[in-house]
Amino acid sequence: MEENLQPIREEMRRLEEILRYHAERYYTYDDPEISDFEYDALSRKLRELEAAYPDLAAPDSPTKRVGGAVLPFFETRTHEYPMQSLNDVFSFDELTVFDSRVREAVGAVDYVVERKFDGLSVCATYENGIFVQGVTRGDGLVGEDVTENLKTIRSLPLKLKDPSIPKLVVRGEVYLSNKSFAALNARREEAGEQLFANPRNAAAGSLRQLDSRICASRGLDIFVFNLQNTEDFAFSTHSETLAFLASLGFAVSPGYKICATIGEAIDEINAIGEARGTLDYATDGAVVKVDRFDARAALGSTAKAPRWAAAYKYPPEEKETKLIDIVIQVGRTGVLTPNAVLEPVHLAGTTVSRATLHNADLIAAKDIRIGDTVVVRKAGEIIPEVVCAVAAKRNGSERVFSMPEICPVCGGKVVKPEGEAAARCSSPTCPAQLERGIEHFASRDAMDIDGLGPAIVTQLIAADLVRDAADLYTLTVENVAKLDRMAERSAQNLVAAIEKSKQQPLSRLLFALGIRQVGQKAAATLAKSFRTIDALAAADAATLAEIRDVGAITAETITAWFADPAAAALVAKLKSLGVNTEEPETETGSKLEGKTFVLTGTLPTMKRSEAAALITQNGGNVSGSVSKKTDFVVAGEEAGSKLDKANALGIPVLSEAELLAMLGEV
Repeated sequence: MEENLQPIREEMRRLEEILRYHAERYYTYDDPEISDFEYDALSRKLRELEAAYPDLAAPDSPTKRVGGAVLPFFETRTHEYPMQSLNDVFSFDELTVFDSRVREAVGAVDYVVERKFDGLSVCATYENGIFVQGVTRGDGLVGEDVTENLKTIRSLPLKLKDPSIPKLVVRGEVYLSNKSFAALNARREEAGEQLFANPRNAAAGSLRQLDSRICASRGLDIFVFNLQNTEDFAFSTHSETLAFLASLGFAVSPGYKICATIGEAIDEINAIGEARGTLDYATDGAVVKVDRFDARAALGSTAKAPRWAAAYKYPPEEKETKLIDIVIQVGRTGVLTPNAVLEPVHLAGTTVSRATLHNADLIAAKDIRIGDTVVVRKAGEIIPEVVCAVAAKRNGSERVFSMPEICPVCGGKVVKPEGEAAARCSSPTCPAQLERGIEHFASRDAMDIDGLGPAIVTQLIAADLVRDAADLYTLTVENVAKLDRMAERSAQNLVAAIEKSKQQPLSRLLFALGIRQVGQKAAATLAKSFRTIDALAAADAATLAEIRDVGAITAETITAWFADPAAAALVAKLKSLGVNTEEPETETGSKLEGKTFVLTGTLPTMKRSEAAALITQNGGNVSGSVSKKTDFVVAGEEAGSKLDKANALGIPVLSEAELLAMLGEV
């Protein structure tokens, strides 16, 4: 029997090698030799053989790329080699100071200059040439085990070209190309799902999918830029390891360059900066690394970052374009937001044609006029904004903007409350407010109705199926399936998600209702204090004002909202349709009693909202800003100014693992 299977085994191994070769040509070198159709035919043939002879299927078969494992949660792993962050520099003067420190300590060195990718950092481990584990960076010491999802990334080899290597640990950056990002958002828009803000968020969200099949469908890629276990090899420089990793089949940092002086490194940084707009992936800087390992050892590291490397961050790219018009968008609370309509301009990797102008006061302060030539940039490389007008280029045809006196959507009167910068539509029946309000009601941090995106909300309102948030709970599969591009299965999923949301606690419902000045934190506090929506509605302003996170102004807003007959009718309707209006009892510990925490950055295993809930459940307080009254700052990956302020004030900084240890949960 074994002899009869030998030809089949050989054919399966042959197909695996062919598929690996062509996958490498396509995904690693961007130089395909066969068509997608031919590749798919070979892959289909191997899958058929594996289905017929499962005992002969290789654990590292290329067919494993499609995913299939569904995990209940991600387990955490401690990094064998800590994944440190880099010290940022924002000018060439700072980079020159870095160079002086290096040369004073170790003499002349070569630098390797690499592109800094805007993705999600991971560590991948191989044993005897086979990929066995992948872990996210997390806080640098502990990360999430995303092995099954990394297996779906075709540019990450599951089997090394040299299987004799006992152990190999590499670090890389998982990213989503601009092309894949555009295709993913196009699919989500067609399905009525919320769009991803940028490729990095999309990559991070995709890699953290519990269902690896979803991750596989997203088209993630990876660049490998570091050999972690250098002590197991005889290399003397970082550049040697990059060449070695490329020979094993990895897609290493493209276009890296060895520079003999800091001047050459600066020239290369400028060259990378000029090329950024032409690349199919996001870069937010360049990394300068000492090449020689003996020099690195002499320079050493701090607890957070190596002293032998620096990350140069490019200043926000600014370009001039024409401001064609200023149009008004009406939000869920009736706020009128002016938006600039721009002549399309390519900026930080995408084409920008719109930018928020926030309010009329800001427009007046910057003296921005319709028809102006303006300078635009992306705040944080993400959100387009108008920096200023170029007054010298005016020709007299420009027009001064004024906020409309009536709502452009419903014709209601526009009012500007005293002391506020925002103008508002006063009509409670404004369709624009309804649309934005429903979107907010269904959002992830509110009632978390999966699949109810802006496109679906617009159709539901246009079809007169939804006149308020409560009407969502009257929808049926039959009437949802009639919407444009909504198949029977999608309609079933949406109605099921709406039904599931009925069980959300009162804290979620309060936030979902969109009461002005009641954010997630205040909603949680109110729900915990009153337990039922009826008890909250009966409270007077004086009682509410005494509650932490509320205050006098918010208290007046809450009482006014519940006093509105329309609001009372909405609450009654939600209750009649089975929506939960109570907050469950939770045990509150005292381990963190009286301690104030601030959360910053991306935590390895929890959302910040989950960490905040854990802190409050144990008697602690969570603040949004760092001050001398802050007891601890919990910092995750890419922590920003809050971490800097904590360090400046000498406030203890905790990782997620240290917070859990404080609570006795690890």
